[in-house]
Amino acid sequence: MNRLATLGLGLLVTIGLVGIALAADTSSKSVTGNLEDAYCYGTMGAKGAGHKQCAIKCASAGIPVTLIEKGTDKSYVLLPNKDASALPQDVIKHMEDEVTVTGKEYTKNGTDYLVVESVK
Repeated sequence: MNRLATLGLGLLVTIGLVGIALAADTSSKSVTGNLEDAYCYGTMGAKGAGHKQCAIKCASAGIPVTLIEKGTDKSYVLLPNKDASALPQDVIKHMEDEVTVTGKEYTKNGTDYLVVESVK
């Protein structure tokens, strides 16, 4: 009986570890939408071509950049592909433009993040 319990416990641990590994493996996702600086968009609703230069300045200064998915209310906070790095210039120069961002998606505490791999 003891041997059967040990086997069962080993099987449960193995299944749990496989589940954790699968959950941690995030594949790339492409999202099309508009790039907005989180401060002006979030506090004042500022967006569009008339706000482009301000958005570029904000993004260059480190204000978070949000990708608002086309046709939805879903938004993603964009992250650089390396810790302690700035967002790629391809993101900053396309502020207020419609782009497709490809990267790994993460969700923590109700916030969606996209680690930028490419911008088109």
